[in-house]
Amino acid sequence: QVQLVESGGGLVQAGGSLRLSCAASGRTFGDYATGWFRQAPGNEREFVAAIRWNGGSTVYADSTKGRFTISRDNAKNTVYLQMNSLKPEDTAVYYCAAKRGFSLLWSRDEYDYWGQGTQVTVSS
Repeated sequence: QVQLVESGGGLVQAGGSLRLSCAASGRTFGDYATGWFRQAPGNEREFVAAIRWNGGSTVYADSTKGRFTISRDNAKNTVYLQMNSLKPEDTAVYYCAAKRGFSLLWSRDEYDYWGQGTQVTVSS
């Protein structure tokens, strides 16, 4: 069983930065990918970014490309989401998720394990 715990959310002004962390436990993750998703009130949960544990290749949503960076620390079993140039529309609960394999990384239905989420609020 995989456990995911997010941290690092908070309140920041527009233009500021935050770094989210997702600590993973419960197994080895060589054949897994980890994704970040977000959900604002009244909206569906949407893809933000994803990374492969083995090799570290990444994929981003168009809305976050160039501002957000996903990375991982294999020794700590932790995935990070560095968020820069934040905008009020980035306000949401951010979730990390894990799945086996490396296809359809943008599809939330493909992920088997989810964290509890962390709130990010960007004020204008």
